[in-house]
Amino acid sequence: MKIAQVCPRYYPYIGGVETHVKEISERLADRGFEVEVLTTDPTGYLPKEEFIGNVKVKRFRSWAPSEAYYFSEELRKHLLKHSEHYDVMHAHSYHAFPTLYAAQAKGRNGLIFTPHYHGSGHTFFRNLLHVPWKFIASKMFRRADRVICVSNYEKGLVMSKFEVEDEKISVISNGLNLEEFDGLGRRKKNCKVILYIGRLEKYKGVDYLVRCLPKLDGVFRLEIVGKGPYKKSLVRLVNKLGVQNRVRLYQDLPRNKLLQKYVDADLFVLLSKREAFAISVAEALASGTPCIVANTSALREWVDDENCFGIDYPIEIWNLANLIDKVVGKTVRGIRCSDWGDVVNKLESIYDEIA
Repeated sequence: MKIAQVCPRYYPYIGGVETHVKEISERLADRGFEVEVLTTDPTGYLPKEEFIGNVKVKRFRSWAPSEAYYFSEELRKHLLKHSEHYDVMHAHSYHAFPTLYAAQAKGRNGLIFTPHYHGSGHTFFRNLLHVPWKFIASKMFRRADRVICVSNYEKGLVMSKFEVEDEKISVISNGLNLEEFDGLGRRKKNCKVILYIGRLEKYKGVDYLVRCLPKLDGVFRLEIVGKGPYKKSLVRLVNKLGVQNRVRLYQDLPRNKLLQKYVDADLFVLLSKREAFAISVAEALASGTPCIVANTSALREWVDDENCFGIDYPIEIWNLANLIDKVVGKTVRGIRCSDWGDVVNKLESIYDEIA
């Protein structure tokens, strides 16, 4: 069976959608499926075609203002011309144009749509664009043979916003490569590390962690791993509060060093207002690091008040500081995480049915 995975960006870009597509594509290829990833490269610096592992990756030039939308006439034309060469097209991300191109190009082949939908844009301007985009993008839901959501929260959003019938939706949560965490040991350090890993966007709430540092004992350090449009604002805030010696920023870490960050941390925090799943929380828990998350969107599904603790919006800095003091260093037990192999087992059944 020949499968096209259509997505805005792919490795070496890092993010929730990018990780999801890479993990399932490589495992499907290992099982004998012919997998091509059709994606975009707004920089023009990456190879137009290459094999990453045993997955063929084709990149098309795109225009991505503020690292969004990923308009690509090259990709649209390729899909219109070649879509029926694939038995199944699996399109990812409601929030960018490549999925719309896949829906427009659908012929006799099957179309699966994983929206990674969290309900709104990341800025005021993007929220305005969601209104006309909803009417355009509803075609993606109509033309899809199956919609796959990564959480029950996302399924509820999709059903209420787009009137997709229940029987058309499958919920398959993201997975983890649990073997990656074998043999990783926590290294000794002379401080307590609060960790954030993810895109640097205003809605992710990283600024609350910076504002919280002056309220915490001097032994606490904040490590931020990621990049994005909010980075400059965070740096200005760090300088304004005079906590430069307590904050470290990293980006583009190799996978082994990223995993070690999870393991070494005393606490992982994600205060995002909108998430469809949050792989970073799953990875932190798998590494044995307790978590604090905002009581919002799909993040609520992680809160168990044993391994992962919730905090309500609007976030009060003193409440956050007190919760950090309470949770830091707790022992993680009985996490609820699927392996990517289980995810691919479920996908394989759906591909067989749709094809």
